[in-house]
Amino acid sequence: MSGKKDATTRDKSKDKSKDKAVDRDSLPYRPCVGIMLLNARGEVFVARRRDTTDAWQMPQGGIDDGETVHEAALRELKEEIGTGAAEILAETVEKLRYDLPDHLLGKVWKGRWRGQEQVWVAARFTGSDADIDLETEHPEFDAWKWVAPDDLVRLIVPFKRPVYEAVLAEFREVIAKARRA
Repeated sequence: MSGKKDATTRDKSKDKSKDKAVDRDSLPYRPCVGIMLLNARGEVFVARRRDTTDAWQMPQGGIDDGETVHEAALRELKEEIGTGAAEILAETVEKLRYDLPDHLLGKVWKGRWRGQEQVWVAARFTGSDADIDLETEHPEFDAWKWVAPDDLVRLIVPFKRPVYEAVLAEFREVIAKARRA
């Protein structure tokens, strides 16, 4: 046998360096805003992610430096669903957090965050359905729909469900008023 290193041995040693566990506790949460967009019937806007099979969510995204929560919410709506036609009605009292599951940790958001710390806003949609356009500059979604609040949580990926339950509970009165308006 020659003194050359076997290619499969070399590849395995390279793979081991990639398998280092990510220290969850050393990573911060990503500052984020989430938007519960309500139509005149009190239904909630949800969109299906392009990158994950059958994963629905409400619009959400990072808060830029120097940006207020309300500015970030309206910007995210424009970036994600093609319209910022909304009136902010309420904001969560406390920030809500979720952690990424182990299989996503270190992979999404360039491995910089352990999850998201979100301020949620409830907003009334002031446009028409024709204003919604998912073919934005950087499309995140491939479908959208309005759903009854009671149907929302079952559509969401499991690791985000506790946040969605908390958002629904906090905005219960806002949702009820939206139905009556």
